[in-house]
Amino acid sequence: MSTLTRPAVSDEPTRTKPRRVRGLLWLVARQHRAVLLACAAAIVIGAAWIIYQRATFLHDAHAAGWPGTGVDEIDGALRLRLENRFNDVASYVGYLPFLFGVFLGAPLLSADLENGTARLVTTQSVPRTRWLLWKLGFAVVLVAVTTAILGALLTWYWHTARPFVSRDWLDESIFVNTGPVLLTTALFTTSLGIVIGALVRRAVTAMTLTFFGTFAFSVVFDYLKPHLATPRRVAFPLDGEHPAVLQGAVQVDQWVGTASGELYGWGTCVNEADSDACRARKGIVNSVWDYFGYDQMATLQWTAAALLAVASAVLLALAVWRTRRQAF
Repeated sequence: MSTLTRPAVSDEPTRTKPRRVRGLLWLVARQHRAVLLACAAAIVIGAAWIIYQRATFLHDAHAAGWPGTGVDEIDGALRLRLENRFNDVASYVGYLPFLFGVFLGAPLLSADLENGTARLVTTQSVPRTRWLLWKLGFAVVLVAVTTAILGALLTWYWHTARPFVSRDWLDESIFVNTGPVLLTTALFTTSLGIVIGALVRRAVTAMTLTFFGTFAFSVVFDYLKPHLATPRRVAFPLDGEHPAVLQGAVQVDQWVGTASGELYGWGTCVNEADSDACRARKGIVNSVWDYFGYDQMATLQWTAAALLAVASAVLLALAVWRTRRQAF
């Protein structure tokens, strides 16, 4: 006769493996895991792509004889292809501030306020300020890490490609996407999206407004760039060669002038029947440039970065103040 035996049932609760990430960090990371994974993929793929493009750039340039052969002596079609290759990489990296503003900043708070997640979290013994700081800190760190890595690699690529790339380094593809400006621009657009989301409390509406707000910011910033520092001025003979100080410089304005320093608009006498007689009558003998030297690029970038960082801090403080005061 056999007996059936059953395994003893333990009254002790089943122990589960503890999570390595707990609390608000786990909640925020899980809420925004899609953005987190997208940023991780962007860092890995983007870094590999920039490194590969730079290596290919150097291979083609060296095959053409550079640096032993001057850039101006290399085939024009190759120079254009190398320049376009860099510009393509820079343009893709330049989308980061827009993407962070619309897809991370705008829904960061507005989605929680709209769906009731904010009310649920703050009723679970979590102070509202602590929840806000975790949300904002997550966004800031994610933006900073992503743009710092990709921006540094693009700057590395730019220093290599500079002889072949457009001399106008004040152009958006270079000035905004290299050095510290890319990081602070992304922080600003993200902060702008966060504030808009805190005000409108609707994710789709916040994303739409951030889209247009980011575009407006880019237009205003493009206008303000030449005013971040004082341009230099140089005069040289009207029909003479450009002086060495203009090597690598960006022209801000252009005039024609007399030997005594009196300035006229650059188009003066151009449409006259006898341009030379017109210039002789007015005493015009010089071409006058207002310009930024290449050595001023770092000053301009760090000035812009400082202003954007301060503006971002103000926007984040406004978002905290607004969210703390409103009812969930």
